[in-house]
Amino acid sequence: MQYRRRFDILADVVRAAGPGSKKTRIMFLANLSYALLQRYLEEAVSLGFLRTSAEMFLATPKGEEFLAKYSVFRSASSRVKADVENLRCEAELLEQMCNLGDGSGRACRRSTFAALG
Repeated sequence: MQYRRRFDILADVVRAAGPGSKKTRIMFLANLSYALLQRYLEEAVSLGFLRTSAEMFLATPKGEEFLAKYSVFRSASSRVKADVENLRCEAELLEQMCNLGDGSGRACRRSTFAALG
């Protein structure tokens, strides 16, 4: 299980609030306990990402801008993670090739990619 960073949770809260939601719905959609919900709602409001209207929380233009930037970040982060995983696979393949031997009776030097794994 991967832990969420502060801005991941804030993004979940702002996304869950959307055009207007009550605490219970945000708590459910953002997968937060009530105590954490209280903390992150207060923070999102103080940052200007959400505003309140009666018992509803609504995303502000600043909150929508945050979500747009967060989406770009998540996309780039996913691409980098995939690239790193591909490099690990390549390094493993190179290591396996070196372990088969090169026919000269001496072992290959370790791949420089091994440092990634």
